[in-house]
Amino acid sequence: MLAPVTGERISSRNTFFLKRVFPVAWFGFIGIFLLGGIGTAMHAPHHGPIVMVFLAPVAMLVFGYYLMRRLVFDLADEVWDEGDALRVRFGSEDERIPLANIINIGYSGLTNPPRVTLTLRQGGRFGREITFSPIQRMFGPLIRTSNPIVSDLIERVDAARQQR
Repeated sequence: MLAPVTGERISSRNTFFLKRVFPVAWFGFIGIFLLGGIGTAMHAPHHGPIVMVFLAPVAMLVFGYYLMRRLVFDLADEVWDEGDALRVRFGSEDERIPLANIINIGYSGLTNPPRVTLTLRQGGRFGREITFSPIQRMFGPLIRTSNPIVSDLIERVDAARQQR
């Protein structure tokens, strides 16, 4: 059951679109293209260039799935800052992670979407690494490679570790 959320959301609201809507649109478009190619192939007098009609969509399927698996599918749906902990949600499950349990924060700001990877001292329900896409300011990656949310989180995690 989901716990009530308090605090400030630090993950991007685009995560739902990236994880749920975009893959359906991507694979759906390729499926329609592939069905059109099959329809064309059935009425074509020769079979030479028709191989490309099938090769391109299959390559797009493989390439798209690989990129989404590496950059999107592992993102947490929501991450909320609760002061001394982060609340992470994947689907209908959530977990509270104390800041003192975070041993490293990695930030990749030049990927699309930008990614923050939290490495935990002790793995929880979602494993030892949790990745989410932080809230971005307009033109943020073009101006700087850091993120104010990530910088603040790094300082607070360090302070929480020193209090331990």
